[in-house]
Amino acid sequence: MTLPERIIQKIKQQGPIPFQEFMEMCLYYPGLGYYTSPATKIGPTGDFYTSSCLTPVFGALIGKQLEEMWVILGKEPFTIVEYGAGTGALCADILLYLKNNASLYDQLRYCIIEKSPVMQAIERSHLTEKVSWHESIEDIPDISGCILSNELVDTFAVHPVLMDQQLMEVFVDYTTSFQEVLQPASRELTNYLNELDVRLSPGYRTEINLQAVRWIQTVATALKRGYVMTIDYGFESADLYKPGRSQGTLRCYRNHTTNTNLYEQIGSQDITTYINFSALAHWGAKQGLTKCGLTNQSHFLLAMGLIDSIEQAYAGETDIVQAARNVARIRHTLLVDMGPKFNVLIQQKGVAGQCLSGLSLLREATS
Repeated sequence: MTLPERIIQKIKQQGPIPFQEFMEMCLYYPGLGYYTSPATKIGPTGDFYTSSCLTPVFGALIGKQLEEMWVILGKEPFTIVEYGAGTGALCADILLYLKNNASLYDQLRYCIIEKSPVMQAIERSHLTEKVSWHESIEDIPDISGCILSNELVDTFAVHPVLMDQQLMEVFVDYTTSFQEVLQPASRELTNYLNELDVRLSPGYRTEINLQAVRWIQTVATALKRGYVMTIDYGFESADLYKPGRSQGTLRCYRNHTTNTNLYEQIGSQDITTYINFSALAHWGAKQGLTKCGLTNQSHFLLAMGLIDSIEQAYAGETDIVQAARNVARIRHTLLVDMGPKFNVLIQQKGVAGQCLSGLSLLREATS
C-alpha cells in the first residue's frame, strides 16, 4: 500500500485528520515518509542544500564557537548533542576542527539524536570516532556543553490555523481528492498565541509549531549547564505575523525548487515552514534558558571569521583563478543567498553573562 493510500485509509476510518498528523505521516511514516525513505535528500542530487554540505568551513566555524563555549564553561568535560545530524557532514567538520585542541577533544562527548533510520545509517558509515547515537536526550546524562541543531525545527509537523470568528484549525479530508476542512482550534493552540501576545486579523492563516515548544522544554530540562544553539530559517513574532504572510509559510522542496502543492508527491517532497524564534525564547525561558542573542547567519559567520577561513581553505590550490571563483561562490552563497534567511539563536543555562564571539555583530545585544 502506498503512503497516499495509507493516509486515505486513515481518513476513511476516523474522519478528517489534523494537518499536523497528515504532515507527520508525509515526512516520517516508517519506510515511506520523506525522511524515512532511502532517496537522497541533501546536496546536488537531492532536493535542497544545507550550509554544512557547501563547505567544511561552516562546520569549522561552528566548532570555533563551541570551543569558546568550552573555555567559558571552565574547560571541563564537554558534551555536544546534535539533533537531526542529516548526512553527518556538520558533525564531521566540527570534530575535525576540535581535534586540533587536544585538551578539549580528550574530554569531548558527541551525541547524535537522529529520528530517521536512513540518515542514521549514513551517519554511522563515516562517523567512527567520538560519536554515539541516542533515541532521546533523556538517555544522555549530565549534559554540560551545547545542544546544537541545524535546520531541525523546520522539519517538525505543524498545525495550520485560520482566524475566522474564532481560531480554526486545518484538517485534511478525502473524497475524490485531498481537501482541507476547518474545525475549532484546541485550547492548546489558542493558548500558544495568547502566551506570545499574538492577535491574528480575520482571514489570517499561519502555522503553530507545538512540537517546537515541547522540544525546547525537553532540551532545557535535559541541559545541566551550557548552551542551546538553534540554526534555522524563521523569524521572531513581530516579523512572522506581518500582513504579508497572511497565507502562512508552508511550502515544499523538490529537486531544488519550491512549491505549495502540499497534497502532491506525498512522501517524495519535503514539507517545511518558517519557525518562530520568539516561541523558542519564550518557552525556553520558562524552563530556565536565558537568551544570549539572536542574529542572522551572515553576521554569525562573519563574526567567527568566515572570510579569512574560506581564503585559508583554498590557499593551497594551484589554480589560483579557480580558487578565487570558489571563494567568491561560497562567500556569496553563505552570506547573500542563505545568510539573511537563516538565524542563529543561542540560549544559555547556568552560565555567567559572557558575550559569545558569534553574537558580536548582533543588532540587539541581550547578553
